[in-house]
Amino acid sequence: MNITVIGGTGLIGSQLVSRLRDAGHDVVASSLSTGVDLLTGAGLDEALKGADTVVNVSNSPTFDEASPDFFRTTVGNLLAAGERAGVGHQVVLSIVGVDQVPQLDYYRAKTLQEDLLRQGPTAYSIVRATQFFEFMDAVMAWTADERTVRLPATPVQPIATADVVQALADVTTAAPLNGTLDIAGPDVFALDELGRLTLSARKDPRTVVTDGTAGMFAAVEGDVLVAGPGARVASTRYEDWLGASR
Repeated sequence: MNITVIGGTGLIGSQLVSRLRDAGHDVVASSLSTGVDLLTGAGLDEALKGADTVVNVSNSPTFDEASPDFFRTTVGNLLAAGERAGVGHQVVLSIVGVDQVPQLDYYRAKTLQEDLLRQGPTAYSIVRATQFFEFMDAVMAWTADERTVRLPATPVQPIATADVVQALADVTTAAPLNGTLDIAGPDVFALDELGRLTLSARKDPRTVVTDGTAGMFAAVEGDVLVAGPGARVASTRYEDWLGASR
């Protein structure tokens, strides 16, 4: 297949490009660094030339109130360019439970991205992933000081990016879902407990304090970030990944 990966030099995109190329596909990795600007549309027509499928793993530069405009513009540009190029399948990476957290600007923006794709002219697939293992350091850094890390007890079901990439590769090379696939790791944790596990494995002396008001995930109610029935559950466990990454 001829596949263009938008955001093809980032954390997920670079792994996906390698995975697809190893499987024998002709893959174009597109990003700002390769001259493709989703906001202006510059370089899109060339990047999508001859593509059967486009995978969009790009991201908004901010998580604030500016993010809906980013996705509104970039999805419009990508769908229009895809239609001109005759692309038959548009794939996007989103977030499990994204439409259940309207109080977060970024989650509203990603929901808008999904809605625009569904309403577009091209067959599509939406892959919703839970939080990545690799993002735990950033999550803790939002509310940390030299002695403590403050985290809410929000239930999460984190997943390794390698497992996200495999699911994306499988969806990309199959017939369009015209729907959504949820993917998640094998275990559910309270976020504060996940923080304690992470610090312990790294012999970090800081203490995790449970704080229902701390950080972005404090706004999440219930277990909406946990995958429901029908989700694809990956095999990589967080503890094993932590051990291998030390």
